[in-house]
Amino acid sequence: MSGTFVAVVGPSGVGKDSLILFARQRLEASGRVSFVRRVVTRQADGGSEDHDSMNIGDFAAAEAKGQFALNWDAHGLRYGLPITLEDDLAAGRVVVANLSRSVIPAVMQRYPEALVVLVTADRDVLEQRLAARGRETAESIGKRLDRTVGDTLPASTVRIDNSGALEIAGEQFTGLLADAAGLVRA
Repeated sequence: MSGTFVAVVGPSGVGKDSLILFARQRLEASGRVSFVRRVVTRQADGGSEDHDSMNIGDFAAAEAKGQFALNWDAHGLRYGLPITLEDDLAAGRVVVANLSRSVIPAVMQRYPEALVVLVTADRDVLEQRLAARGRETAESIGKRLDRTVGDTLPASTVRIDNSGALEIAGEQFTGLLADAAGLVRA
């Protein structure tokens, strides 16, 4: 495959989806960058990321048929990336996806030249963002923030701090993707 898979990872509330949307609005029209829409076993609602919903049974059937390039479990849900993303990679595009850090070893095995982007933010910023979602209690937010994930990230991982204004981290992320796609930005 001649394209570049870009895995965007980081804790909940860090702003991965916001950064992806920021870059999408600036790069998608180029035809050189593709943004993967995840499949999740949760109904879409205004408080969660834009995704395709699938019930558990249909997800398992799609998995058995090989319809996912990657899939994983997190927070009691199933997540998958459609196998069709490999068409974009074969066409030489940069393919951007929001993933769990736990799936990075599988990413690196399947796409050895993948670029991993770790989005970070200060703890108090994460706490405020998670509370604003209204999906969790203060206790569950505290547990989420205290949870440690054994990161198995490659040494080449790019880190982007999204603690401040979205435009700052957004421009950094967009520039990274534009460079990977060979785009000249004004």
